[in-house]
Amino acid sequence: MSHKLLLRKDTGSIATLTLNNPHSLNSLSNEMLDNLQLELDSLKRDGNIRAIIIKGSGKAFCAGHDLKEMTLSRQDKDGGKAAFKALFDKCSKMMQTIPSLPQPVIAQVHGIATAAGCQLVASCDLAIADEDTKFGVNGVNIGLFCSTPMVALSRNIPRKKVFEMLTTGEFINSKTAFSLGLINKVTSTSELEEETLKLAKKIESKLSSAVKIGKKAFYKQIVMPLDQAYQYTGDVMVENMLHRDTEEGVAAFIEKRDPEWK
Repeated sequence: MSHKLLLRKDTGSIATLTLNNPHSLNSLSNEMLDNLQLELDSLKRDGNIRAIIIKGSGKAFCAGHDLKEMTLSRQDKDGGKAAFKALFDKCSKMMQTIPSLPQPVIAQVHGIATAAGCQLVASCDLAIADEDTKFGVNGVNIGLFCSTPMVALSRNIPRKKVFEMLTTGEFINSKTAFSLGLINKVTSTSELEEETLKLAKKIESKLSSAVKIGKKAFYKQIVMPLDQAYQYTGDVMVENMLHRDTEEGVAAFIEKRDPEWK
């Protein structure tokens, strides 16, 4: 990429995106969001990539929106109303792009993940954090309720705990985030990158067409009534079973050999 605000590195069929503005704790400025959206849209069309990792450079994963940039918008004739609306719409689009990708997306989290940074963790399909990470939706401390971050958070962890975080502005640690289901695993700082890559490689080794079908179905069925969810996923299973590589995978299992994917 020509822009260095967001770095991309491909390791085999795993793409790692690094938020690269450590001086602002990798805040989600308009420019950072534009870079993320551009790269995610590109990855959506990239059939060679099977898993994606999002991480931050420097001391933190992501501290949320760039408040200095937002404050400058108050100089506009409307007091910043149009700029604020555009920013939150842009951020919401990017967050919704992540679950729409065919590849699983893993957040590799360290330092802090606050406000929209915590929202980014919750929007990823999977997340691993080191034991020193702090998570929070702290906008209420400055008079700004984290309304858009709560959309992703309330779909990850129990509602009473989310509401407590939103109304108190208090942090939770990695252990609590794990117990609530916000992250999948807690590691030491020295093992964070290794453990995240290990998870990505495990996903990479699976049949990509099956993972793609399954991820799409996961997010569609989760908002359906139970009976509709079973009807829909039954149809998805039929579609999946008719794939040539799935036929080969089942045959290989029965014959006790490794599958030969096409």
